[in-house]
Amino acid sequence: MNELDELQGLRADAPLPDADRLAAPRTRLTATLRHQTRPERAALPRRRMILVGAATAGALAVTAQIVVTGPEDSTRASAPKGPRALSAGASADALELAATTVEKHASTEPGPKQWVYEKSTVFVGGKPQSSEEWTRWDGTGHANLPGIPPAGDVSGFDPDELQVWYGPNQEERRKKEGYDDRSQRQFYRFLATLPSDPGRMTQRIRQEHAIDSIKGETRAQRDWREIDVLYRSVLIPPKVQAGLFRTLAKIPGARVTTGVKDPLGRAAIGVSVTYADQTPSGWQGKQEIFFDPDSYAYLGQTRDDGQMVSARAAWGVVDRPGARP
Repeated sequence: MNELDELQGLRADAPLPDADRLAAPRTRLTATLRHQTRPERAALPRRRMILVGAATAGALAVTAQIVVTGPEDSTRASAPKGPRALSAGASADALELAATTVEKHASTEPGPKQWVYEKSTVFVGGKPQSSEEWTRWDGTGHANLPGIPPAGDVSGFDPDELQVWYGPNQEERRKKEGYDDRSQRQFYRFLATLPSDPGRMTQRIRQEHAIDSIKGETRAQRDWREIDVLYRSVLIPPKVQAGLFRTLAKIPGARVTTGVKDPLGRAAIGVSVTYADQTPSGWQGKQEIFFDPDSYAYLGQTRDDGQMVSARAAWGVVDRPGARP
């Protein structure tokens, strides 16, 4: 079973971008797969589950559709079970096809009175702990479930009761008090100004100090860390999603893997890098980002260093706190 056989077994009903835009990466990907007489068998170290992020879209299904519909392909083979890493060339072209697909998606900024919903699961000692969070888009409201215990006397506190806070615009407070962190709305609008080209996008992020610099960190390590931070935003404009895929494709050692599971055990497609030595940021081992194989939404991340374990279980935009998409 080679990589071409594997890709033929993935979804073939995903919508395609226009043929002209996909012609070059399609040709490269097909040529790469057909010239590999022995598929790459990446070592898969024992994974420990880690971190979460925001919605995005991928394109291995697009890759599969292109390969299946090629003039020399008349049959489809079943995709093998279990994790399987693609080669460097196939991974890069698959990520470019993903970028070409997601940048065509429509995007609408929520209204000021709408709420961004996120359900996340954190693993502590291997045990999952889930929480839900609602953030009003204009920065004047926030809600949690379970609620956060108050300081002091906690008699009568019910963690299962939705805890809702309303107050002054927190964007203004952050600005006056000199905080660097941004609200969901501020971060979305910042992302919307970024160019989709990966080089110019990451350069702009550094200029705006979206993440702190770490002495001794390489460009590739910083790019991976930037992607990690960007995915913590629940909503990401499509052109930035495309830029993230293209940035991943340019990171040395980045590989696309099919047949993996995300931190919640859901079927996923993975993109990973592996650090043999500890990086200046303290990361070591395999770092993997997961995407849903059907909708290609961002699902979560894992790190072999075991610093944190979490996943995004659900997200969306709703009209009131307590509502779910």
